[in-house]
Formats: sequence, C-alpha cells, structure tokens
Amino acid sequence: MLRKTIIVLLVVVVVATAYFGISYIREVDIGERTISVVVASGDSFHAVAGKLLDSGVVSSRPMLFYPARWRGIDRKLVPGRYDFTGKNSCRTVLDKLERGDFVTVRVTIIEGAPIWKVAAIIAERMEVDSADIVALNTDSVFLSTHSIPCLEGYIFPETYFFPWGTGVRDIVDGMITMYNAKTTGVWPEQIVGGLSREEVVVLASIVEAEARFNEEKPRIASVYHNRLRRNMKLDADPTVIYGLGGLDRPLYKRDLRKKSDFNTYLKKGLPPTPINSPGLAAILAVLHPEETDYLFFVADGTGRHRFSRTNAEHNRARREIERELEKGES
Repeated sequence: MLRKTIIVLLVVVVVATAYFGISYIREVDIGERTISVVVASGDSFHAVAGKLLDSGVVSSRPMLFYPARWRGIDRKLVPGRYDFTGKNSCRTVLDKLERGDFVTVRVTIIEGAPIWKVAAIIAERMEVDSADIVALNTDSVFLSTHSIPCLEGYIFPETYFFPWGTGVRDIVDGMITMYNAKTTGVWPEQIVGGLSREEVVVLASIVEAEARFNEEKPRIASVYHNRLRRNMKLDADPTVIYGLGGLDRPLYKRDLRKKSDFNTYLKKGLPPTPINSPGLAAILAVLHPEETDYLFFVADGTGRHRFSRTNAEHNRARREIERELEKGES
C-alpha cells in the first residue's frame, strides 16, 4: 500500500513538474504588433504581473509569480518601458525583466536647432511636454546649477540615448553635460576680440546658422569679428529670424526694420543670447577665425558664400550672383 502511495505521489510530482515546465516555456504569440508594459518606480511584482497578463503578453499569472520569487526578480525590478512582440513565454518575459532590457530612445539634436525645435525633438522622441523644456530656458534656479545664462546654445548637438521615462530635467542635464565635455580644453587664455565664453557661444550660433559647410565657418567668423572690431552692426539675417520667432517664409526687407533685441540690423553688438545650438566646429571657428579683412558675404545659391572687403564689392557680388541665378533658370 505504501509503495503504491509513493508511486502515485511520484507520478503526481512528475506530472505537476512537467505541467509547470511546459506552462513556463509555453509561448504566447502576439504577432507583429508591439505591446508596451511600463514598470513604474515602486511597482510591486504583483502589479507588473497584472499588467503583463492584462495586456496579453502572457497567459498565466502563477507561471510568472512563483518563478520570479525563486529567481529574486520580484525584488529587483528595473523601472522602464518594456516592449514585447512576436512570441513570448513566461520564462523569456522574466529574462527580459531580470536583464532590465527596457526601451532606450535615440534622440538626435542637429546643429543650428533653436530651443523650440530642440524641445519639439525631445518631446516627440521621449514623450514629454515640450513646454517643460522651453521653460528651463529661463529657469534661473536650474540654470544656476549649470552656471549658464540660458538653455539656448548649451544643448550640445549630438545623438543621445535615454531610457524611456527619463524626466525632462535629467534629459537636459545630460545634454548640458555633453556640452561641457565637448568644450573642455578648447578655451584659450585670451579669446579673439576679448569675447567672454558666453559671447563666443552667441557668435558661434550665428556662424552655425549662416554656414552650411564647416570649412567656411572660420571665414564667416572672421567677418563678424572684423565687424565687431570696427563697431559695425552685424547685419545677420538669422538673428532677425530668431527675433521674429522663426519664419516659414523668406526674410523680407520689411522684417529688417522690425524692432527686436535680436535685430542686428538695428542694434550694434551681439544679440543677448545664442540663437540655436552651435556645434563644436562653429565654436572653434569663432575661437580660431581666419585672418581676413572681409566685412561682407553673400550666399551664392550653392550653400556657399562670396566674401567682400567693401560695400561696393559686396553689392557687385550680389548682382553677379543674381544674374547667374537668373541665367540658370532660363
């Protein structure tokens, strides 16, 4: 009798173990769609298991709950967004949670992007509110922690990778940290024109907006240095556009007469803040401009520019380019 009881118990154990093992590795196919499950900070594993079950990623709560306890996963959940697609079993889901294989988002900030465009890029990729980013541009407490006058100009153009769910301040902190890392060691003891570091960033942002090609940036920088040295207005179109809040149309002559702190056709000197996020090449161009006596330049229609020493030369270059462009269109 005892022998039969033992045999029955062994059979039950074997069957139960087999059932448990099969259930543990049984896959649920959710097809090509992606199901996202967010593990929030402070979530219990019971809550996470409920999310996985309710979303259809797995079909058995016990097959998640008990192995998670045995493996210690329930005590070391990593917050984040976890994406699932195709076939998943309780085992593979737990493996993913154990690795902390949450979604990492790629965010690329391009050279010359103004703060509102930077904010839009971050907001779209990271699913945050762009207004919260723009607000930091004038948040004196936040800015003081980084010893910068504004956010504009100090978000370094680069490709970043952030865990989904990263907060706005942590995102921006990372971008300012990148700016500091990239510019460490580039500052000479004496800066050309007696500019401060903050003024270098302002001028670099104008150079960034004007130049499409890096090799032209030192020459364009030289024009602005020369004009500043002679106490001439910078006459920089990009500053006017920035002061108007950006334009989705060409800049008209009447725009040049509109009063703004950023209208360098009306005001001498540099604008009060940068007008975009300049890249390292633009910053280096301002720090190490070409030695020229150019005071003017004009776009030639190819993305490059022609440079002049006098207003007469400048007007002649403009007329020549206009004739060339008209000839090309005919």
